[in-house]
Amino acid sequence: MKVEKEHILSQYMPADAAPIIAKWIDYFQCEFKIAKGRATKLGDYRHPYKGDGHKISVNNNLNAYAFLVTTVHEFAHLLTWNDHKNKVKPHGNEWKYNFKRMMVPFLEQHIFPEDVEKAIISYLSNPSAASCTDLKLSRALKKYDELVDASRLEELPLHAVFTIKDGRQFKKGEKLRKRYRCVCLDNGNVYLFNPLAEVTLEATGT
Repeated sequence: MKVEKEHILSQYMPADAAPIIAKWIDYFQCEFKIAKGRATKLGDYRHPYKGDGHKISVNNNLNAYAFLVTTVHEFAHLLTWNDHKNKVKPHGNEWKYNFKRMMVPFLEQHIFPEDVEKAIISYLSNPSAASCTDLKLSRALKKYDELVDASRLEELPLHAVFTIKDGRQFKKGEKLRKRYRCVCLDNGNVYLFNPLAEVTLEATGT
């Protein structure tokens, strides 16, 4: 059973990481689900409730390294719940401490490519952001995504016209702190976009 679990996990994450994650699943008696891709989150943790145990789900459309980082992210939530229940912030110092120490075996084995490993180490030394929203780490991980027609918004020139998945068109504006101010050409409303948002370039405005 354990060998089968490792085999399944190795299809979604680096093979050398699968035995460690399989061991965690068994040790914490966690229900681990490989979920269909979700637009709003990469993974999810649910604490024990009404007789059910820990539940973790991770999107199946992530590249192997993003899948592993997300898995460790969610297991850090599990460990934080075991230690503190709901008495601490979801991504507070307790979670960051657990994320850091649960990432250690993968860093010691150099399971990640050098650029991703450097980004993780940089994130761990800067605990002001959750791993899933850290731009440096997200950029490093996205390099290993399969090539698609979409571009990242930050790669487009100023005033470029682009389309998002639901078909709406926008014009790229100036960057305000961490996000880009973009005008929807369909209704004139202004929206703020993450620099790593995947969009399709339509034309370049003037």
